Amino acid sequence: MAPPRIVVTMGDPSGIGPEVVAKALSKPEVRSLADLSVVGSAQVLFDAWQRLSLPGAPPPVTEIQGVPEGPFPIGRLSLDSARAAHAWIEFAAKLCLAGEAAAMVTAPVNKDAFQRAGIADTGHQEVLSRLSGATNVKTMLISGRLRCMHLSTHKSLAEACRYVTRDNVLAAIQLTHAHFARWGVPSPRIAVAALNPHASDNGLIGREELDEIAPAVTEARALGIDASGPHPADSVFNAAIAGRFDVVVVMYHDQGHIPIKVYGFEQSISVNLGLPFIRTSVDHGTAFDIAGQGVADETSMVEAVRLAANLATGNGLG
Repeated sequence: MAPPRIVVTMGDPSGIGPEVVAKALSKPEVRSLADLSVVGSAQVLFDAWQRLSLPGAPPPVTEIQGVPEGPFPIGRLSLDSARAAHAWIEFAAKLCLAGEAAAMVTAPVNKDAFQRAGIADTGHQEVLSRLSGATNVKTMLISGRLRCMHLSTHKSLAEACRYVTRDNVLAAIQLTHAHFARWGVPSPRIAVAALNPHASDNGLIGREELDEIAPAVTEARALGIDASGPHPADSVFNAAIAGRFDVVVVMYHDQGHIPIKVYGFEQSISVNLGLPFIRTSVDHGTAFDIAGQGVADETSMVEAVRLAANLATGNGLG
């Protein structure tokens, strides 16, 4: 069986993306996982490879005409870098949509740079949703045994709280169940986190648990889904790490990001649910402050490639 073709986007070339891509793809054990190629700038990747004194040669790089070619500044926000990174994401996504790649793995982009460059898409998820037509795309973070599927991500806290409705929570549980079944976990144990402290203490601290979350869990169970909750957020993650649950559905960005990054920051990665193709990503930013210094840790990129390869070959979450 031929290895799956996986495309890796370079991310913002002014940040640490080229460095973590180069470091990860220089490892034989990573290169052996799939037929890997990079969408980005061959010169930028070659420069990073040389600067880091990495063995061997870089993997093939697909360059796109009409995209800023650099040279790109290192370690500071650049509009040309943002425009190039955006075009690279679009190109890789189109390869996946056309069936020419089994998965895409993304290095970080800078949302502030996107906005200043006049790019309407906030970040990766918005680009991929627009191109694929997917209307219910969610982000799951993974670090070791801890997996957090986010009901919402890029919303203000006030807006995120308003988003906690019975229909939205039920849809998130169903999406999680469907993807885990597709990935080889036919009956995932899904814990649903509460929004309020102490899961509201039976309505003493807010009504969302009683009115929205608990009814969604009850309906999911009636559909044959192994869901439970709402669980107090100050204890559910320890239970998941101990193996009681396969995944936690969290209510907003920081509720999931904080435990993941405290539990295993360097190993943490993300995967989208709801797209018609596989997309995994590093779980860190462009880190302009350390770009070009050779100190960026590539572990997250290694794990993102590994997960993409596992999912593309039917080997599950690993």
